[in-house]
Amino acid sequence: MGQRRRGAARAAGSGRHRICMVSDFFYPNMGGVESHIYQLSQCLVEQGHKVVIATHAYGDRRGVRYLTRGLKVYYLPLQVMYNQSTSTTCFHSLPLLRCVFVRERITVVHAHSSFSAMAHDALFHAKTMGLNTVFTDHSLFGFADVSSVLTNKLLTVSLCDTNHIICVSYTSKENTVLRAGLDPEIVSVIPNAVDPTEFTPDPGRRDDSKITVVVVSRLVYRKGIDLLGGIIPELCAKHPDLCFLIGGEGPKRIVLEEVREKYQLHDRVRLLGALDHKDVRDVLVQGHIFLNTSLTEAFCMAIVEGASCGLQVVSTCVGGIPEVLPDEMVTLCEPTVRSLCDGLEIVIARKHSHLDAVVLETKNPF
Repeated sequence: MGQRRRGAARAAGSGRHRICMVSDFFYPNMGGVESHIYQLSQCLVEQGHKVVIATHAYGDRRGVRYLTRGLKVYYLPLQVMYNQSTSTTCFHSLPLLRCVFVRERITVVHAHSSFSAMAHDALFHAKTMGLNTVFTDHSLFGFADVSSVLTNKLLTVSLCDTNHIICVSYTSKENTVLRAGLDPEIVSVIPNAVDPTEFTPDPGRRDDSKITVVVVSRLVYRKGIDLLGGIIPELCAKHPDLCFLIGGEGPKRIVLEEVREKYQLHDRVRLLGALDHKDVRDVLVQGHIFLNTSLTEAFCMAIVEGASCGLQVVSTCVGGIPEVLPDEMVTLCEPTVRSLCDGLEIVIARKHSHLDAVVLETKNPF
């Protein structure tokens, strides 16, 4: 043990760390947290740090796996309770996480997401072992409902002795500081980002004979899929050339299937199902407008990816979203069907006039 600590001290003294990213949410599960952890880990590896990731087993994906640049992932045999999150009792995770920390001679434990029970457990175990701890909060929580009250109490305990906390927006920072009773001085705001070389426009891939609205999201209540179910039939009735391209999977898919069936929109509403991250750009470049109907967001990576691919963004004005994009790239709306339809009408009219101008220019080049 003394030899391991001396090795960790030498690593810290050289400016290079051995970092363990911990979260219930990682590949093959898809989402913003998963992508963030992977990209951050790759950047740290590129800078010369040693990075390993600890998450729970996903189906038959258990044990140790290796990703790009030798990124090592531990898929631990922990029982999933709800929505890919494990139960938080600390005791069952102690031997597994402690084994990873000791075996890899970890110097910094970086936990992600308030929703992740593994993240809370890892912070607790790391503090008992004298390791440096960092926590990144990716979500916003309320203060009144039972779920939020319980999570906020857990967060207060988890973060009471954490060395530093990172939030993805100033709205998220304010929310986290209030929920956990933190000193704002130990909380930093580092906005999320995308690699623009991976999300480049390609006008040749889209069909300009119609207006395509792209939605890429988990199909869950928090993402406002019920709002989307109200928007689709109203706008499709007004605009015969409008169609929707929807990527993502979740329990609210049934809402969209019912709308498509009821209004006979099978040729205008395509449900692509779950997408691999590498396929997201190929879907985005087929559209003219990116629509986000979230009811709560700390940041929203999807609208950045959509804007990077050249789409005009229409989004609900919730959480940290107003901080993300400049006004000329996004139309912000209240989280209601009426407000979102009005916002989309404005952008659709703008797109129609632009496409008409392009057609006219093509017919009369001189």
